[in-house]
This record gives sequence, structure tokens and C-alpha cells, in this order.
Amino acid sequence: MAAGTSAVPAPAVAASGPPAWTLLAIAAVAVPALIAFNQPPSATFLNQAAALGGWALWLLWLAGVPAAPGALRGAGPAALLAALGLLAAAALASPWWTGLPTTLSLSALALLAAAALTAAVAVRVQHAGHGAAAFEAFCRALLLAGVLSALIGALQVYAPDWTDGHWIARAGHGDRAGGNLRQPNHLSSLLMWAMIAAAWLADTGRLPRRPGYVLQGLLLFALMLTGSRTGMLGTGLLALWGLLDRSLTRRTRALLLLTPVVFALFWFGAAAWAHLNAEVFVGDAQIHKSDISSSRFGIWSNTLALIAAHPWAGVGFGEFNFAWTLTPFPGRPVAFFDHTHNLPLHLVVELGLPLAALVLALLLWALHEAWRNAQAAGGDAPDPAPPQRAALMMVLMIALHSLLEYPLWYSYFLLPASFAFGLCLGRVAAPAAAGSAPPPRIRPLKIAALLLLFGSLASLADYRRVVVIFAPSEGAAPLTQRIMDGRGSVFFGHHADYAATTIATHPSEVLPAFQRATHYLLDTRLMMAWANALAEIGETDRARWLAQRLREFHNPQSEEFFAACAAARPASQAQPYQCELPRRTYDFRDFQ
Repeated sequence: MAAGTSAVPAPAVAASGPPAWTLLAIAAVAVPALIAFNQPPSATFLNQAAALGGWALWLLWLAGVPAAPGALRGAGPAALLAALGLLAAAALASPWWTGLPTTLSLSALALLAAAALTAAVAVRVQHAGHGAAAFEAFCRALLLAGVLSALIGALQVYAPDWTDGHWIARAGHGDRAGGNLRQPNHLSSLLMWAMIAAAWLADTGRLPRRPGYVLQGLLLFALMLTGSRTGMLGTGLLALWGLLDRSLTRRTRALLLLTPVVFALFWFGAAAWAHLNAEVFVGDAQIHKSDISSSRFGIWSNTLALIAAHPWAGVGFGEFNFAWTLTPFPGRPVAFFDHTHNLPLHLVVELGLPLAALVLALLLWALHEAWRNAQAAGGDAPDPAPPQRAALMMVLMIALHSLLEYPLWYSYFLLPASFAFGLCLGRVAAPAAAGSAPPPRIRPLKIAALLLLFGSLASLADYRRVVVIFAPSEGAAPLTQRIMDGRGSVFFGHHADYAATTIATHPSEVLPAFQRATHYLLDTRLMMAWANALAEIGETDRARWLAQRLREFHNPQSEEFFAACAAARPASQAQPYQCELPRRTYDFRDFQ
């Protein structure tokens, strides 16, 4: 990004898009991040459904922008869409290949299709010459989401009594700010994006500079309150942007270069204030953890062992938790992980080396093309700071976070990332000849956006079928009936299966329900119920294997399950199955 010359202090501003663009961008980007209310069994479903619906509305509008043909023919868009297509094919094949429930397969397929649609529309909008206007609306929505989330985070840390759990979520990770997304690392990712948005808006004159700098400080302070080490690394990436991108004004570059320094000042200042008031600073526990990686080193080690055992075809799309839980790891992390917290490792362990290498190569090629486009964008009027460079920074920021987390598994991160990526990959078409007819609008993209909108609305109704199981309203049907109805849910039937298996007095009576429930997330309650079900049907040795895998987690909820092993009994009485070692070795595929 070093090409070009330093921008003038007061850059000209390209024409903004229609006001509706900003309103729709707010619906797509800001609203999902600000929803605090949710209903079980998922703490993020309403946020994700709102993201899908909001993006569907905005994409429906953007897809109507006239553009010359050939927008998606470049190497970059083709590589990105091919990578998403391969992942979608893996998700579609997994129910037949590994036994992944169709509910989980369809959910993944819908998200990947939405990501591909978002990227395609963004490429086309950039191709039509409206990339800067669309990106401005996108950045304004991100900044609104970031500023409001920063204020919510400050309340969670300094005024927790004001958080009611309905409009403002309660802090769920000690005293760390999590915003209404409830996860400090998620709030960290949102705030980093908002800081990039604020820097670009202020640098291009779309946001007054002084208010822009104040908002940057607020966002950085809230980032400190998350205690996120991933966010801390992100400040270094912002500084690198300021160092390399000479299309930015000198003031903006200086501000970006100072970001890690200001973050450190906030950190030590807040720590000193907390200690002065005999309080615990949110960052102390994070920095002084006995395991600085928060079990990531352990899960990565286990993942590498799984890759070594299944290098060619992997364990199957969506099957990491199932395979990892049922594979012996005596020194495993004791939390129930369903992701490896590293995108490349996750792809390799689930897809196998050949397919994962192809997907990663396509993504890297698309990133290379985005980098080339950002370099070629230069610093010419009417936009001295081209949107491609800020958009590329957003892609790089979420890519950095994906090496330590799994934000792209959530629609409110996946779709904005796809949009930014698409804008990076699009190239403005040559102006049409005078008097030529306007190019036809692409109806398939509008139809796809309509389908996404209808799908997001349908998912809300579908989700209600399982909500009543865990949060029944007055006059609701009996639990067994609610579970039976919930098992027919298209996207969420596995939640009903979980309820069926964990409340059954004799789990073997609902044995088919384990076929789906166990592939979502194997936890203590489910593993105990599954082991008991296997023991009841005479599969005692496989029940022993499950019990031994559960023992490795050292979970307090399983203490009663294993208490029988220490109880006194007559010599003639056999030990319970969970107290004995299995007679043979099993592979996770023996349980699929």
C-alpha cells in the first residue's frame, strides 16, 4: 500500500449514495450487533437472523444498480466464489459422507450462499462505479454499531446495575465488556472494524475530523475494556496500515501509528485507577492467566494429531467437535470446543489436506487480487483515499482474528467481511459510450436476495418450534409434545433431539435422537445420556469408551456419574460400566 503520494489535507469527497443506502446498511450491520434480547437455546440466533434479513434488504436494493456485464469474470471474484462453492459442496455432502445432520448442513449451506451473494453484489456495485458510495454507507453503519456498542461495553464494566439483559446485555465474562454480542472477542472485532471505518470517513472528509478522532478514542477505550488479546494485536495492524498507506492524510497516518501507544496508555491508566480503588482491572486476569493461550495451544495440538490421523479426507465438514470429543486426549483442554480457533487448521482437520489446500489457495489468490486492486486504486480525485484500501484492511483484520477465533461462523461477521472482500475485488468498468443504452439489471442477484429475505423470515418461524421447548409460554403443550413438534424443525431440529435425549429416564427409548444431537455439540449431559443409552441396549463396551472420554474433561457435572466408582459394593457385584476401561479401541467413525 505504499504506492502513491501523501494526500492533501482537505480531500474532495465523491458523491454519496442515496440516503436509503445508509438506512439499509444500518439495518444490515448495526441492528444485528445491538440486539440484546434472545431466546434459548441459542444466545445469538436473533442477532444472526437480523443480519441475514438486513443484508437481504440491502442486497436487494444494491442488486438493482445498473452495471456493465462482466463484473464477476475477474480472477479475484472467481477465486473467492469458487472457495465458497467448494465449502458449500462439502457441507452438502457431509450428511451422506459423515452423518452430519441435515439441519446443520442446511444452516451452513445457507450461510455460505448468503456470503457468496453478498460478495457478488459488492463486486458488481464496485464494477458499476458505486463502490465508494456503498462503502460510505457501510462505514457509517459500522461506526454507529461500534460507538453504541462501546457505550454499552462501558456500562457493562462501570455501571453493571444498568444492564437489564433485554436492552443492554449483562457482561458474561467476568468484568469484561462484551457489548450486546455478549462476547468480548466479538466486540473487539466489531470495534476494530468501526475504527477502520472512522479513520476512512474522517480522512476523506465524510466525517468531521475532530469528532472522528474523539470517536476513535472512544472505540479504542472500549477495546481496552474487552480485555481481548486479539484486539490488542489488531492495534498493531492499524499501525501497519498507517505506516504503509500513503494515500491517507498525514494526520490519519499519525493517528493510526499511535493507536498501540494510546491503547497502552488506556490499559495502564485503567489498571492504575482500578488498583487505586481496590478493584480488579478487566485486563489483569487475561494477561496473568496460567495459560496465556486460553487453551488454544492445547486444542491446536489436538487438532494436529487429528490431522495426522486423518490427513486425506479429514474428519468431515462440521464434525470437528464429534471427532475431537470421541478421540482419546488425556491432556485435552477441559472446555467443550466445537471450533479449532484457527481457520486454516479448522479447514484442514475437517476437509482433509488436499481440499483444504485448494480452498486456502483460492482464498489467498483472491486476497492477492484484492491487494493488487488496492494498490492500483491510487490516491487520485475524487477519492484520494480509495475505499478498496480501507475495505482490504477490514478483510485483513477479520482474517487476523480468524487465526485465533472463529468470527466467520457468525452471519453478522461473515456477511460484512464478504461485502468488504467483494468491494476489494471489484474493478470499475470503463465508461459506456455516449448514447449507448444502459445495461440490463441482473435479475438472478435480485431473486437470490429475495430468497435470502424469505429464508431469514422463515428461519424465525422455524426457530419458534424449538424455543417453546426451553422457554414455554403460558398454556403451552406438554413437554413431550413440544419436543416432538420441535424435532420437525428444518434448521433447528437437533436442539429438540438434545432435549429428548437429556430428559429421558431411559435414553435408549429415544436412541434415534442421538443421531442428530451428538453432532451439534457433545457436552457432559449428552455424553452421559448417550453412554447410558448404549449400555441399556447392550453396547456396553462403546458405553465404556464414551465414559472414559467424558472423564478426560473433569467436568463437575459428571462427578455424580462417576461417584459410583468409589462406592463400596459386594465382591460379587460388578462395577458400573463407567468405572471400567473399554475392551477395545474405537475410532470416532464407530459412533457415526
